[in-house]
Amino acid sequence: MHKKIINSIATIMLTVGALAGCSTASSGSKGIQATGNNVKIGVNMELSGGAGGYGNQQKQGIQLAVDEINQHGGIKVGNKKKKIKLIIKDNKTATSTSASVAAQLTNNDKVTSIVGPATTNAGTAQTPNITKAAVPAVSPSATDPGFTMQKNGKVQPYVFRACYQNNFQGATAAKFTYNNLNARKVAVFYDNSTDYGTGLAKSFKHAFKGKVVASQAFSAGDKDFNAVLTSFKSKNVDAIYVPGYYSEVGLIIKQARQAGIKVPIIGTDGMADPKLAQIAGAQNASNIYYTTPFSISQASKSATARKFISAYQKRYHQKAPTFSALAYDSVYIIKEAIEKEKSADSTKIAAGLAKIKNYDGVTGSITIDKHHNATKPIAIESLKNGKVANSIAIK
Repeated sequence: MHKKIINSIATIMLTVGALAGCSTASSGSKGIQATGNNVKIGVNMELSGGAGGYGNQQKQGIQLAVDEINQHGGIKVGNKKKKIKLIIKDNKTATSTSASVAAQLTNNDKVTSIVGPATTNAGTAQTPNITKAAVPAVSPSATDPGFTMQKNGKVQPYVFRACYQNNFQGATAAKFTYNNLNARKVAVFYDNSTDYGTGLAKSFKHAFKGKVVASQAFSAGDKDFNAVLTSFKSKNVDAIYVPGYYSEVGLIIKQARQAGIKVPIIGTDGMADPKLAQIAGAQNASNIYYTTPFSISQASKSATARKFISAYQKRYHQKAPTFSALAYDSVYIIKEAIEKEKSADSTKIAAGLAKIKNYDGVTGSITIDKHHNATKPIAIESLKNGKVANSIAIK
């Protein structure tokens, strides 16, 4: 999911020619060489600010994965096991801070890989700095389609993600709304302050087979949505698609129900947070649906996921949320890349990440495609009185 970041590393530079021709990670830059008995992994994460709810969930997933790996001796690098040294920094949901965090992690801390950021904008802002340092970063949840791509159409050599893209998520919601909810007239109410909201709205409208009778936008921080919701009500819509974050979507749900709008409200993985129901009010959070890469009821069919769900519950005394699961997988695919390449040097890790195939993650089988996107399953969860009532696996 998505917000921005960048800056530089003076000692290690990637040549323009290598950048232009690189579609995986074997660029010609030496990158950062792993030294000592530890593997340094940095975390550039939204731990405060507007996306702090997502970032703190991801931090918990990251920490759980790292502690598990270290308890089992660490990551096997060639013939030796090395423990992970985790270096966590808060980008405060600010693109400028995210950029400087990336520079600190690569220049000063000499990490050989990074997990994060959570949002597209923050992740995009960090890209120039990690590229200069030749250090790969895996975002657990940046979903904008262009996130892993350069403007010239080539892949960003050091940018990866552990989640699916907005065009897949938006299209899945459109098909579900038409086929499963039998909605023929919908309104789209999207967050235009992020690439996340605008991208999802575009993909939904493109894929929806019925009629989009209204399309309106809101911005992060908005509080009063009554005028727009009243206009939707007057059009007798069958459903409302609301791609955005829980902070605004929770209020939209609350005000819609208070206005007597009882139709289904469909959204995205940005709603996969308990705070949504807290903001909306549990009594209002029924007939709500959202796409998600991790559903406990679906994931429980997997032994790998069951182990994670149990460990998370034992450690944090709560059900494992989507963003913790995505971050947990992000750490483990870095481990997989290191062990397959038999090296913890940054360019080798990037090369290994580009080769991930059918990895058994807690969010499903993960394959990294040629554009550094994760191909994986998707599910749709429904809420009743603020609780997950049902989950549907979408193939």
